[in-house]
Amino acid sequence: MNLLVVGCTHHTASVAIREQLAFNPDQTNLALRALRNRFPDAEAVLLSTCNRVELYAASSSAEKVPSHVELIEFLAEFHELDPTPIFDEMFERAGEDAVRHLFTVAASLDSMVVGEAQILSQVKKAFAIAQSQDSTGPIIHQVFESANRVAKRVATETSITRRRVSIPSVAVGDYAQRLFETFSDKKVLVIGAGDMAEDTLRYLRDAGVHDIVVVNRNAERAEQLAARVGGRTDPWKQMQTRLAWADLVVSTTGASQPIVTAEMFREITHQRAEKLLFVLDLAVPRDFDPAINEFANVYLYCIDDLKAVCEKNRRARKKEWPLAQQIIEQETSRLMADWQHRVTVPTIRRLKQQADEIKQTELNRLVNKIGALDPEQKAEIERSFDRLVNKLLHPPLESLRDAATQGTPHGLLDALRRLFQIDD
Repeated sequence: MNLLVVGCTHHTASVAIREQLAFNPDQTNLALRALRNRFPDAEAVLLSTCNRVELYAASSSAEKVPSHVELIEFLAEFHELDPTPIFDEMFERAGEDAVRHLFTVAASLDSMVVGEAQILSQVKKAFAIAQSQDSTGPIIHQVFESANRVAKRVATETSITRRRVSIPSVAVGDYAQRLFETFSDKKVLVIGAGDMAEDTLRYLRDAGVHDIVVVNRNAERAEQLAARVGGRTDPWKQMQTRLAWADLVVSTTGASQPIVTAEMFREITHQRAEKLLFVLDLAVPRDFDPAINEFANVYLYCIDDLKAVCEKNRRARKKEWPLAQQIIEQETSRLMADWQHRVTVPTIRRLKQQADEIKQTELNRLVNKIGALDPEQKAEIERSFDRLVNKLLHPPLESLRDAATQGTPHGLLDALRRLFQIDD
Protein backbone atom coordinates (compact mmCIF):
# COMPACT_ATOMS: atom_id res chain seq x y z
CA MET A 1 0.00 0.00 0.00
CA ASN A 2 1.49 3.31 -1.10
CA LEU A 3 0.66 5.28 2.04
CA LEU A 4 2.98 7.63 3.92
CA VAL A 5 2.56 9.78 7.02
CA VAL A 6 4.94 12.37 8.43
CA GLY A 7 4.32 14.45 11.50
CA CYS A 8 5.15 15.52 15.01
CA THR A 9 3.30 14.75 18.23
CA HIS A 10 3.51 15.41 21.95
CA HIS A 11 5.74 12.30 22.07
CA THR A 12 8.34 13.69 19.69
CA ALA A 13 8.15 17.48 19.73
CA SER A 14 7.67 20.28 22.24
CA VAL A 15 4.67 22.58 22.12
CA ALA A 16 7.01 25.28 20.78
CA ILE A 17 7.60 23.19 17.65
CA ARG A 18 4.02 21.96 17.35
CA GLU A 19 2.60 25.47 17.49
CA GLN A 20 4.86 26.55 14.63
CA LEU A 21 3.53 23.72 12.46
CA ALA A 22 -0.12 23.89 13.56
CA PHE A 23 -2.91 24.47 11.04
CA ASN A 24 -6.28 26.10 11.62
CA PRO A 25 -9.17 24.99 9.35
CA ASP A 26 -8.61 27.75 6.79
CA GLN A 27 -4.91 26.95 6.60
CA THR A 28 -5.72 23.27 6.23
CA ASN A 29 -7.86 24.00 3.20
CA LEU A 30 -5.14 26.14 1.66
CA ALA A 31 -2.46 23.55 2.36
CA LEU A 32 -4.44 20.70 0.80
CA ARG A 33 -5.02 22.73 -2.34
CA ALA A 34 -1.34 23.65 -2.52
CA LEU A 35 -0.35 20.02 -2.01
CA ARG A 36 -2.68 18.88 -4.79
CA ASN A 37 -1.17 21.46 -7.15
CA ARG A 38 2.34 20.27 -6.34
CA PHE A 39 1.53 16.53 -6.33
CA PRO A 40 -1.57 16.17 -8.54
CA ASP A 41 -1.64 12.36 -8.39
CA ALA A 42 -1.44 12.11 -4.59
CA GLU A 43 -4.27 11.74 -2.10
CA ALA A 44 -3.84 13.60 1.19
CA VAL A 45 -5.28 14.29 4.66
CA LEU A 46 -3.90 16.85 7.11
CA LEU A 47 -4.61 16.23 10.80
CA SER A 48 -3.76 19.13 13.13
CA THR A 49 -4.70 19.11 16.83
CA CYS A 50 -3.20 20.57 19.99
CA ASN A 51 -1.05 17.45 20.35
CA ARG A 52 -0.13 16.51 16.78
CA VAL A 53 0.36 17.64 13.20
CA GLU A 54 0.26 14.73 10.75
CA LEU A 55 0.20 14.75 6.96
CA TYR A 56 -0.97 11.56 5.22
CA ALA A 57 -0.27 11.04 1.52
CA ALA A 58 -1.07 8.13 -0.79
CA SER A 59 -1.18 7.15 -4.46
CA SER A 60 -1.96 4.11 -6.55
CA SER A 61 1.56 4.44 -7.95
CA ALA A 62 4.57 4.30 -5.64
CA GLU A 63 6.44 6.77 -7.87
CA LYS A 64 3.72 9.39 -7.41
CA VAL A 65 3.68 9.43 -3.60
CA PRO A 66 5.65 12.40 -2.24
CA SER A 67 8.69 11.36 -0.21
CA HIS A 68 8.87 12.10 3.50
CA VAL A 69 11.49 14.76 2.73
CA GLU A 70 9.16 16.46 0.26
CA LEU A 71 6.26 16.37 2.73
CA ILE A 72 8.30 17.82 5.59
CA GLU A 73 9.67 20.52 3.29
CA PHE A 74 6.10 21.29 2.23
CA LEU A 75 4.96 21.71 5.85
CA ALA A 76 7.93 23.95 6.64
CA GLU A 77 7.51 26.01 3.49
CA PHE A 78 3.82 26.57 4.16
CA HIS A 79 4.68 28.11 7.53
CA GLU A 80 7.77 29.89 6.15
CA LEU A 81 10.11 27.87 8.36
CA ASP A 82 13.57 26.48 7.82
CA PRO A 83 13.01 22.71 7.31
CA THR A 84 16.45 21.70 8.60
CA PRO A 85 15.77 21.95 12.37
CA ILE A 86 12.28 20.51 11.90
CA PHE A 87 13.47 17.19 10.46
CA ASP A 88 14.73 16.00 13.85
CA GLU A 89 11.32 16.65 15.40
CA MET A 90 9.35 14.67 12.80
CA PHE A 91 8.50 10.99 12.46
CA GLU A 92 7.76 8.95 9.35
CA ARG A 93 5.65 5.81 8.80
CA ALA A 94 4.99 4.03 5.52
CA GLY A 95 2.67 1.30 4.25
CA GLU A 96 1.39 -1.04 6.95
CA ASP A 97 3.14 0.97 9.68
CA ALA A 98 1.29 4.11 8.57
CA VAL A 99 -2.02 2.23 8.72
CA ARG A 100 -1.22 0.92 12.20
CA HIS A 101 -0.26 4.42 13.36
CA LEU A 102 -3.54 5.96 12.18
CA PHE A 103 -5.54 3.19 13.84
CA THR A 104 -3.65 3.78 17.09
CA VAL A 105 -4.31 7.53 16.90
CA ALA A 106 -8.02 7.14 16.11
CA ALA A 107 -8.45 4.66 18.96
CA SER A 108 -6.92 7.23 21.36
CA LEU A 109 -4.02 4.98 22.33
CA ASP A 110 -1.53 7.62 21.17
CA SER A 111 -3.27 10.53 22.91
CA MET A 112 -1.79 12.48 25.79
CA VAL A 113 -4.87 11.39 27.75
CA VAL A 114 -5.43 7.77 26.74
CA GLY A 115 -9.08 7.07 26.05
CA GLU A 116 -10.13 10.67 25.38
CA ALA A 117 -12.98 10.90 22.91
CA GLN A 118 -12.10 14.07 21.04
CA ILE A 119 -9.40 12.63 18.78
CA LEU A 120 -11.79 10.44 16.77
CA SER A 121 -13.96 13.43 15.92
CA GLN A 122 -10.80 15.32 14.94
CA VAL A 123 -9.73 12.47 12.64
CA LYS A 124 -13.20 12.44 11.06
CA LYS A 125 -13.11 16.22 10.61
CA ALA A 126 -9.67 16.07 8.97
CA PHE A 127 -10.97 13.45 6.53
CA ALA A 128 -14.09 15.51 5.80
CA ILE A 129 -11.99 18.61 5.05
CA ALA A 130 -9.81 16.55 2.69
CA GLN A 131 -12.95 15.28 0.94
CA SER A 132 -14.23 18.84 0.54
CA GLN A 133 -10.94 19.74 -1.15
CA ASP A 134 -11.09 16.70 -3.45
CA SER A 135 -7.89 15.40 -1.86
CA THR A 136 -9.08 11.89 -1.03
CA GLY A 137 -9.09 8.74 -3.14
CA PRO A 138 -9.52 4.98 -2.79
CA ILE A 139 -6.55 4.45 -0.45
CA ILE A 140 -7.23 7.33 1.93
CA HIS A 141 -10.95 6.56 1.92
CA GLN A 142 -10.48 2.91 2.85
CA VAL A 143 -7.83 3.61 5.50
CA PHE A 144 -9.78 6.37 7.26
CA GLU A 145 -13.07 4.47 7.12
CA SER A 146 -11.27 1.52 8.69
CA ALA A 147 -9.80 3.80 11.38
CA ASN A 148 -13.33 4.74 12.42
CA ARG A 149 -14.24 1.05 12.74
CA VAL A 150 -11.12 0.36 14.81
CA ALA A 151 -11.91 3.21 17.22
CA LYS A 152 -15.44 1.91 17.72
CA ARG A 153 -14.18 -1.62 18.38
CA VAL A 154 -11.68 -0.39 20.97
CA ALA A 155 -14.40 1.70 22.61
CA THR A 156 -16.88 -1.19 22.83
CA GLU A 157 -14.56 -4.16 23.40
CA THR A 158 -12.22 -2.60 26.00
CA SER A 159 -12.68 -0.29 28.98
CA ILE A 160 -10.06 2.21 27.81
CA THR A 161 -12.64 4.85 26.81
CA ARG A 162 -15.04 4.20 29.67
CA ARG A 163 -15.15 6.86 32.36
CA ARG A 164 -13.28 8.98 29.89
CA VAL A 165 -10.60 11.37 31.08
CA SER A 166 -10.01 14.29 28.76
CA ILE A 167 -7.49 17.11 28.72
CA PRO A 168 -10.13 19.51 30.12
CA SER A 169 -10.96 17.13 32.97
CA VAL A 170 -7.26 16.75 33.82
CA ALA A 171 -6.81 20.52 33.67
CA VAL A 172 -9.71 21.19 36.03
CA GLY A 173 -9.54 18.16 38.29
CA ASP A 174 -5.79 17.90 38.77
CA TYR A 175 -4.63 21.50 38.42
CA ALA A 176 -7.37 24.05 39.09
CA GLN A 177 -8.58 22.18 42.16
CA ARG A 178 -5.08 22.35 43.64
CA LEU A 179 -5.32 26.13 43.64
CA PHE A 180 -8.96 26.77 44.52
CA GLU A 181 -10.77 25.17 47.44
CA THR A 182 -14.13 26.11 45.95
CA PHE A 183 -15.31 27.28 42.53
CA SER A 184 -18.72 28.66 43.44
CA ASP A 185 -17.38 32.19 43.91
CA LYS A 186 -14.89 32.18 41.05
CA LYS A 187 -15.16 34.36 37.95
CA VAL A 188 -14.32 32.48 34.76
CA LEU A 189 -13.25 34.06 31.49
CA VAL A 190 -13.38 31.87 28.38
CA ILE A 191 -11.43 33.08 25.35
CA GLY A 192 -12.51 31.19 22.25
CA ALA A 193 -15.68 29.23 21.57
CA GLY A 194 -14.55 25.84 20.27
CA ASP A 195 -15.10 22.29 21.49
CA MET A 196 -12.20 22.36 23.95
CA ALA A 197 -13.60 25.49 25.61
CA GLU A 198 -17.04 23.94 25.93
CA ASP A 199 -15.67 20.66 27.30
CA THR A 200 -13.65 22.54 29.93
CA LEU A 201 -16.68 24.60 30.94
CA ARG A 202 -18.71 21.46 31.52
CA TYR A 203 -16.17 20.31 34.10
CA LEU A 204 -16.05 23.75 35.68
CA ARG A 205 -19.85 23.89 35.92
CA ASP A 206 -19.83 20.48 37.58
CA ALA A 207 -17.25 21.85 40.04
CA GLY A 208 -19.58 24.71 40.97
CA VAL A 209 -18.72 27.59 38.64
CA HIS A 210 -21.67 29.77 37.63
CA ASP A 211 -20.13 33.17 36.77
CA ILE A 212 -18.88 32.74 33.19
CA VAL A 213 -18.05 35.29 30.50
CA VAL A 214 -17.19 34.23 26.93
CA VAL A 215 -15.25 36.44 24.52
CA ASN A 216 -14.59 35.43 20.95
CA ARG A 217 -13.80 37.26 17.72
CA ASN A 218 -16.95 35.70 16.25
CA ALA A 219 -19.66 37.19 18.48
CA GLU A 220 -22.35 34.79 17.23
CA ARG A 221 -20.33 31.73 18.26
CA ALA A 222 -19.65 33.33 21.65
CA GLU A 223 -23.40 33.85 22.16
CA GLN A 224 -24.14 30.26 21.21
CA LEU A 225 -21.55 28.85 23.63
CA ALA A 226 -22.67 31.16 26.44
CA ALA A 227 -26.26 30.05 25.94
CA ARG A 228 -25.29 26.39 26.15
CA VAL A 229 -23.26 26.77 29.36
CA GLY A 230 -25.34 29.40 31.15
CA GLY A 231 -22.86 32.24 30.75
CA ARG A 232 -22.80 35.66 29.15
CA THR A 233 -20.64 37.38 26.56
CA ASP A 234 -18.55 40.50 26.15
CA PRO A 235 -17.12 42.02 22.97
CA TRP A 236 -13.63 40.90 21.98
CA LYS A 237 -12.26 44.37 22.73
CA GLN A 238 -13.22 43.87 26.40
CA MET A 239 -10.91 40.86 26.79
CA GLN A 240 -8.18 42.81 28.63
CA THR A 241 -10.71 44.28 31.05
CA ARG A 242 -12.09 40.82 31.73
CA LEU A 243 -8.57 39.51 32.38
CA ALA A 244 -8.36 41.95 35.26
CA TRP A 245 -11.76 40.70 36.51
CA ALA A 246 -11.21 36.92 36.21
CA ASP A 247 -10.04 34.33 38.72
CA LEU A 248 -9.71 31.59 36.12
CA VAL A 249 -9.11 31.86 32.37
CA VAL A 250 -9.62 29.15 29.77
CA SER A 251 -8.14 30.04 26.37
CA THR A 252 -8.60 27.86 23.28
CA THR A 253 -8.48 30.10 20.21
CA GLY A 254 -6.97 29.22 16.86
CA ALA A 255 -4.80 32.32 16.71
CA SER A 256 -1.42 31.96 15.05
CA GLN A 257 0.26 34.36 17.52
CA PRO A 258 -0.20 34.97 21.28
CA ILE A 259 -3.30 37.06 21.92
CA VAL A 260 -2.12 38.07 25.40
CA THR A 261 1.46 39.32 25.58
CA ALA A 262 3.47 40.06 28.70
CA GLU A 263 3.21 43.79 27.93
CA MET A 264 -0.59 43.60 27.70
CA PHE A 265 -0.79 41.69 30.96
CA ARG A 266 1.50 44.13 32.77
CA GLU A 267 -1.02 46.91 32.05
CA ILE A 268 -3.68 45.21 34.20
CA THR A 269 -1.57 43.93 37.10
CA HIS A 270 -2.37 46.95 39.29
CA GLN A 271 -6.09 46.21 38.84
CA ARG A 272 -5.63 42.64 40.02
CA ALA A 273 -3.70 43.56 43.18
CA GLU A 274 -2.85 40.31 44.97
CA LYS A 275 -5.66 38.25 43.47
CA LEU A 276 -4.71 34.79 42.19
CA LEU A 277 -5.14 34.03 38.50
CA PHE A 278 -5.25 30.52 37.08
CA VAL A 279 -4.81 30.32 33.30
CA LEU A 280 -5.42 27.17 31.26
CA ASP A 281 -3.90 27.90 27.86
CA LEU A 282 -5.14 24.90 25.90
CA ALA A 283 -4.44 26.42 22.49
CA VAL A 284 -1.71 25.36 20.06
CA PRO A 285 -0.17 27.75 19.12
CA ARG A 286 -0.32 29.12 22.68
CA ASP A 287 -2.59 32.11 23.35
CA PHE A 288 -0.62 33.42 26.35
CA ASP A 289 2.99 34.55 26.30
CA PRO A 290 4.87 32.06 28.57
CA ALA A 291 6.52 35.05 30.26
CA ILE A 292 3.18 35.82 31.93
CA ASN A 293 3.84 32.91 34.26
CA GLU A 294 6.59 35.01 35.87
CA PHE A 295 4.11 37.56 37.23
CA ALA A 296 3.22 37.27 40.91
CA ASN A 297 0.14 35.18 41.76
CA VAL A 298 -0.26 33.95 38.18
CA TYR A 299 -0.40 30.21 37.48
CA LEU A 300 -0.17 29.59 33.75
CA TYR A 301 -0.45 26.06 32.36
CA CYS A 302 -0.25 24.95 28.75
CA ILE A 303 -0.88 21.59 27.09
CA ASP A 304 2.59 20.24 27.81
CA ASP A 305 2.23 21.00 31.53
CA LEU A 306 -0.50 18.35 31.72
CA LYS A 307 1.85 15.55 30.66
CA ALA A 308 2.62 14.20 34.15
CA VAL A 309 -1.02 13.63 35.05
CA CYS A 310 -1.74 12.28 31.59
CA GLU A 311 1.10 9.78 31.96
CA LYS A 312 -0.41 8.62 35.26
CA ASN A 313 -3.68 8.12 33.40
CA ARG A 314 -1.89 6.17 30.69
CA ARG A 315 -0.37 3.78 33.24
CA ALA A 316 -3.73 3.17 34.88
CA ARG A 317 -5.28 2.19 31.56
CA LYS A 318 -2.31 0.25 30.28
CA LYS A 319 -3.69 -3.09 31.45
CA GLU A 320 -6.29 -2.77 28.69
CA TRP A 321 -3.67 -2.05 26.05
CA PRO A 322 -2.95 -5.65 24.99
CA LEU A 323 -6.58 -6.17 24.00
CA ALA A 324 -6.76 -2.81 22.25
CA GLN A 325 -3.50 -3.47 20.41
CA GLN A 326 -4.77 -6.89 19.41
CA ILE A 327 -7.79 -5.21 17.82
CA ILE A 328 -5.49 -2.81 15.98
CA GLU A 329 -3.34 -5.67 14.69
CA GLN A 330 -6.41 -7.62 13.57
CA GLU A 331 -7.83 -4.63 11.71
CA THR A 332 -4.45 -3.74 10.21
CA SER A 333 -4.04 -7.28 8.85
CA ARG A 334 -7.61 -7.25 7.63
CA LEU A 335 -7.18 -3.99 5.75
CA MET A 336 -3.85 -4.99 4.23
CA ALA A 337 -5.23 -8.34 3.07
CA ASP A 338 -8.28 -6.66 1.60
CA TRP A 339 -6.14 -4.07 -0.14
CA GLN A 340 -3.78 -6.66 -1.59
CA HIS A 341 -6.81 -8.55 -2.83
CA ARG A 342 -8.10 -5.40 -4.51
CA VAL A 343 -4.68 -4.83 -6.08
CA THR A 344 -4.34 -8.35 -7.48
CA VAL A 345 -7.92 -9.06 -8.61
CA PRO A 346 -7.87 -6.88 -11.77
CA THR A 347 -4.67 -8.57 -13.03
CA ILE A 348 -5.98 -12.05 -12.23
CA ARG A 349 -9.28 -11.28 -13.94
CA ARG A 350 -7.54 -9.87 -17.02
CA LEU A 351 -5.16 -12.86 -17.22
CA LYS A 352 -8.05 -15.34 -17.05
CA GLN A 353 -10.00 -13.34 -19.61
CA GLN A 354 -7.00 -13.29 -21.94
CA ALA A 355 -6.47 -17.05 -21.50
CA ASP A 356 -10.17 -17.72 -22.15
CA GLU A 357 -10.05 -15.67 -25.35
CA ILE A 358 -7.03 -17.61 -26.62
CA LYS A 359 -8.62 -20.92 -25.57
CA GLN A 360 -11.88 -20.08 -27.36
CA THR A 361 -10.06 -19.05 -30.55
CA GLU A 362 -8.05 -22.29 -30.64
CA LEU A 363 -11.09 -24.39 -29.75
CA ASN A 364 -13.10 -22.89 -32.59
CA ARG A 365 -10.21 -23.46 -34.98
CA LEU A 366 -9.91 -27.13 -33.95
CA VAL A 367 -13.66 -27.82 -34.17
CA ASN A 368 -13.83 -26.23 -37.62
CA LYS A 369 -10.88 -28.34 -38.81
CA ILE A 370 -12.22 -31.64 -37.44
CA GLY A 371 -15.68 -31.13 -38.78
CA ALA A 372 -18.93 -32.47 -37.40
CA LEU A 373 -18.82 -33.60 -33.75
CA ASP A 374 -21.62 -34.91 -31.58
CA PRO A 375 -22.39 -32.80 -28.45
CA GLU A 376 -20.62 -35.22 -26.08
CA GLN A 377 -17.39 -35.16 -28.10
CA LYS A 378 -17.44 -31.36 -28.33
CA ALA A 379 -18.05 -31.03 -24.58
CA GLU A 380 -15.14 -33.37 -23.78
CA ILE A 381 -12.78 -31.33 -25.97
CA GLU A 382 -13.93 -28.12 -24.25
CA ARG A 383 -13.33 -29.68 -20.82
CA SER A 384 -9.83 -30.72 -21.90
CA PHE A 385 -9.03 -27.17 -23.02
CA ASP A 386 -10.40 -25.78 -19.73
CA ARG A 387 -8.28 -28.20 -17.68
CA LEU A 388 -5.18 -27.30 -19.68
CA VAL A 389 -5.69 -23.55 -19.19
CA ASN A 390 -6.43 -23.97 -15.47
CA LYS A 391 -3.35 -26.11 -14.89
CA LEU A 392 -1.14 -23.65 -16.73
CA LEU A 393 -2.52 -20.68 -14.77
CA HIS A 394 -2.64 -22.34 -11.37
CA PRO A 395 1.08 -22.00 -10.38
CA PRO A 396 1.47 -18.28 -11.20
CA LEU A 397 -1.91 -17.37 -9.67
CA GLU A 398 -1.22 -19.39 -6.54
CA SER A 399 2.14 -17.68 -6.17
CA LEU A 400 0.46 -14.29 -6.63
CA ARG A 401 -2.13 -15.08 -3.94
CA ASP A 402 0.63 -16.16 -1.54
CA ALA A 403 2.53 -12.95 -2.20
CA ALA A 404 -0.65 -10.92 -1.63
CA THR A 405 -1.20 -12.67 1.70
CA GLN A 406 2.35 -11.75 2.72
CA GLY A 407 1.83 -8.17 1.54
CA THR A 408 4.38 -8.33 -1.30
CA PRO A 409 2.48 -8.91 -4.56
CA HIS A 410 3.84 -6.03 -6.60
CA GLY A 411 6.93 -7.75 -7.97
CA LEU A 412 4.92 -10.72 -9.25
CA LEU A 413 2.17 -8.46 -10.53
CA ASP A 414 4.65 -6.53 -12.63
CA ALA A 415 6.24 -9.78 -13.86
CA LEU A 416 2.86 -11.26 -14.85
CA ARG A 417 1.85 -8.10 -16.69
CA ARG A 418 5.09 -8.10 -18.64
CA LEU A 419 5.25 -11.85 -19.35
CA PHE A 420 1.63 -12.10 -20.50
CA GLN A 421 1.53 -8.56 -21.93
CA ILE A 422 -1.45 -7.58 -19.80
CA ASP A 423 -2.59 -3.99 -20.09
CA ASP A 424 -3.35 -2.07 -16.87
